[in-house]
Amino acid sequence: MSILGKLKMGGSSGADIEEYLNTLGLEEGDLLEEHADMWVRPLALEDVVDVERVNDELKKGNMVLLNIEPLYKKNTIKLRQAVSEIKGTIHDINGDIARLSDTKVLVTPANVKIAKK
Repeated sequence: MSILGKLKMGGSSGADIEEYLNTLGLEEGDLLEEHADMWVRPLALEDVVDVERVNDELKKGNMVLLNIEPLYKKNTIKLRQAVSEIKGTIHDINGDIARLSDTKVLVTPANVKIAKK
């Protein structure tokens, strides 16, 4: 039985919903070759050098869902430096940035704004 079928039948196991959520987006396969006006790129900030990749994605017009946890755990001073560099690019291109959770930051390209509280 498919995962969706189990959910529709009211499967009570927490593992069922975890399995279902972990497979989101996999049904269609990897579509990285498909044309799109904008991509949402999940990236991890492991070191200050990763800022270049974030900035490149922004300049290409893509959004970045940034995992800041790796650098946060290693060095908060470098994290502050990295975020400051990203904010500089955002200012230059008229993008936006917002913290979504303790470990995730959304960074948007030119002319894409984030509705904040």
